[in-house]
Amino acid sequence: MANHKTLNDLKSNAKKVAIEILNARLADAIDLALLTKQAHWNLKGPQFIAIHEMLDGFRASIDGHVDTIAERAVQLGGMAHGTSQTVAEKTTLKPYPTEISKTKDHLAALIERYGAVANSVRAAIDETEEAGDADTADIFTAFSRDLDKNLWFLEAHVQEKE
Repeated sequence: MANHKTLNDLKSNAKKVAIEILNARLADAIDLALLTKQAHWNLKGPQFIAIHEMLDGFRASIDGHVDTIAERAVQLGGMAHGTSQTVAEKTTLKPYPTEISKTKDHLAALIERYGAVANSVRAAIDETEEAGDADTADIFTAFSRDLDKNLWFLEAHVQEKE
């Protein structure tokens, strides 16, 4: 899977596994960034401005992680596959409902997708650690922390204590 030589001394198999996982999670992260903006632009209803602005922060955070994930794949001798065509083909996320506008509907759709990405990123931590790439596992750990926080914020908008 390596496309160029590097003096990075990780074992070849660790690089191969990490590059594959990085690109898989890259597709999901780019998709999550795009659907976050889809919701940001189109939601209507209670708490509009708070959620609208919150989603801008989520998108900025995801974009930073996307860059780190893509660059790590290249650092290991691979290629980052982040084109819209690749993302559409490789994302594991369910298609986002583009005709919704109610805040509650966007929140439900976002919660489902943020949860899915958070869970797959947590699995990537273990998979890259087991392959012998602690640095990539650390990248995923940082992303996981942000995803969990964002998921908490989203869920808090729909959960009420009885």
